[in-house]
Amino acid sequence: MTREEEENSGRGLPLDERITGALVGAAVGDALGGPVEGYSPEQIAERHGGRVHGVVGPWNGAAWRTARPVAPYHKGDGHVTDDTLMTHALIRVYATVRDHLDAYAVADHLVPDLMTNPRWIPELEAEALPLHRIFLAEKWLVARLHHGHVDPREAGAGNIVNCGAAMYMAPVGLVNAAHPAAAYAEALDVAGAHQSSYGREAAGVLAAAVAAACAPGATADSVVAACLSSAKDGTREAIEKVCEAASRHTDFESALGPLRKAVTPYDTVGPDYRSPSLGARRPSRLHAVEELPVALGMLVVAGGDFRHAVLGAVNYGRDCDSIATMAGAVAGALGSPVPEDWAKTVAEASRLDLWEPAAVLTAVTREVFARDVERRRAHERAFAELGGPGCSD
Repeated sequence: MTREEEENSGRGLPLDERITGALVGAAVGDALGGPVEGYSPEQIAERHGGRVHGVVGPWNGAAWRTARPVAPYHKGDGHVTDDTLMTHALIRVYATVRDHLDAYAVADHLVPDLMTNPRWIPELEAEALPLHRIFLAEKWLVARLHHGHVDPREAGAGNIVNCGAAMYMAPVGLVNAAHPAAAYAEALDVAGAHQSSYGREAAGVLAAAVAAACAPGATADSVVAACLSSAKDGTREAIEKVCEAASRHTDFESALGPLRKAVTPYDTVGPDYRSPSLGARRPSRLHAVEELPVALGMLVVAGGDFRHAVLGAVNYGRDCDSIATMAGAVAGALGSPVPEDWAKTVAEASRLDLWEPAAVLTAVTREVFARDVERRRAHERAFAELGGPGCSD
């Protein structure tokens, strides 16, 4: 996609289409990345006889039920993972609260939803509680908030620091569409119940990226600029270095090595994703999760194009389902079309209506914006009576 095509691709696109693009795009990225998660680009190419260019089957074929390290999950064949399950769960919280969220909303609504409402889990090919599928870092929510009765604003402290909160934070960016600073602030509050340090920071910046992508005329570069204006510490440096490296490439194949090299100083997991280093996932102002900078880097490489960005994220390997989830959410919010065949395959394979959550969140977003306008005008009137400037209306 040329720069001119990128700038024009999402111009004039209405809110509902941006929200749909972001949420369907995130789910598609998640499903494409799932079967190759944890492997290197070289291993992926060897396993698939080249790069992955769409939906593929499980890494171990029919032995997925028993093959380690992913058993008993059916990753592949278009199945979404916990990234999408958590995203949809957060949308249900918005549908209940119908306003901005905070850490208490996680405790009051998200945790009970994970614990008590059985849903179809694509990777288990069965109905089960979402709690039984989510990763240990997400089970932390239940341990701390339900069993430990910890203050929700502080519950994320002590958890392993990873991208577990960032991976489902796109809805916060969409509710704050075109207002990245507000998205960042709200996501930090929400993610405080789940993560700390650079894991919490990644959640805030991902939400800011999605919000920035919703602005008319937004581009990959303007999204990165919005992220850099909010991001702090190692997260900011990692995004800056990775996107600087990405700017020298227009094809993901040539960018795979340079992006990994650029993010390495900030990544604590180490070279072997399945055997993390001794210092992995500990709080630090110097480090960052790998997934967010690489997702933004692939967005830059692709010039905002959905297919190119997501395939770059998938073939990067490592935690590529989350990288592709993030890249897909931002590219979709920019207005780059999600391939219809991919979306149809993922929806059918996962037995999920990928479009219904988008319709729900669009309605909630409009309601929240109307409330924001009312609150702002009430503040303006009060401030005017104190001798401030007149109201905007």
